[in-house]
Amino acid sequence: MSGALRIGTRGSKLALWQANDVARRLRDAGCATTEIVPIRTSGDKRPDASLASIGGKGVFIKELEEALVAGTIDLAVHSLKDVPSIMPDQFVLAAFLERGDPRDAWVQRDRIPIRELPAGSTIGTSAPRRRAQVRLLRPDLRLEEIRGNVDTRVAKVRSGVYAAAVLAAAGLQRLGLAREITSYFSVDEMIPAAGQGIIVVETLRGQPLPRALNDADAEVAARCERGVLEKFDTLLDCYSAVAVHATIDRTITLRAFFSDGQTSVRVTRTGRQAAALIDSTYEELISKGAQELLAR
Repeated sequence: MSGALRIGTRGSKLALWQANDVARRLRDAGCATTEIVPIRTSGDKRPDASLASIGGKGVFIKELEEALVAGTIDLAVHSLKDVPSIMPDQFVLAAFLERGDPRDAWVQRDRIPIRELPAGSTIGTSAPRRRAQVRLLRPDLRLEEIRGNVDTRVAKVRSGVYAAAVLAAAGLQRLGLAREITSYFSVDEMIPAAGQGIIVVETLRGQPLPRALNDADAEVAARCERGVLEKFDTLLDCYSAVAVHATIDRTITLRAFFSDGQTSVRVTRTGRQAAALIDSTYEELISKGAQELLAR
């Protein structure tokens, strides 16, 4: 690469925060100049439509990948949870930044905990895996779709459009909105989405990138989480209520959740070898009926 490194990103506040964080890290790693290139994606053009109706998770990265191929940007910055588990071979996830808070957060205007909210209250959350897990905690709450960026969703709770909402803690924290968080869900009661809290850099295969950007633990966690999803190949789509989360200590603990909205399967496995752990987690999910849940 010669000249300024062109960093492609969506144009939302959170996406720009992420891109600027990558730019700072690149400069710290010795890259003299960077340029932020905002690109409006299909997902941004229809902020009030459900992901399912406009093409699923890939709508947040499609135009960025097209820009990589066209050579108008050198790298693209994403929230990893927006990146489909199956990717074309020409692209590579070249760096995983140190993971932020992976948990989901409960946002409620009057600071009322989820277990004390009146029955029938309307909760804003669009992610199928969040909806399925909220139902397990409070089956008497009313769940409704909520779209828009982080600020928009918080504003809808503040104004009373929703009694509460479930949002990613990392996004709120990165935007200086941690004060809006009433409480956090543990990773056991609300298993996060694969990649949640991780910022990832995507490039064309073979494109050089300073390895100083990469966090080893974040990469292992990401590879484990995405590895389980990859086992299910095209059975997964944006309707799938699926969550996979890895924590790294001396060993790797991998948690997985699959649901059809009525019945759910949970698996927790611990091991030292990522590949073997992915396989054993997948096998236990299959033995417990995860594939049948997806087929429904």
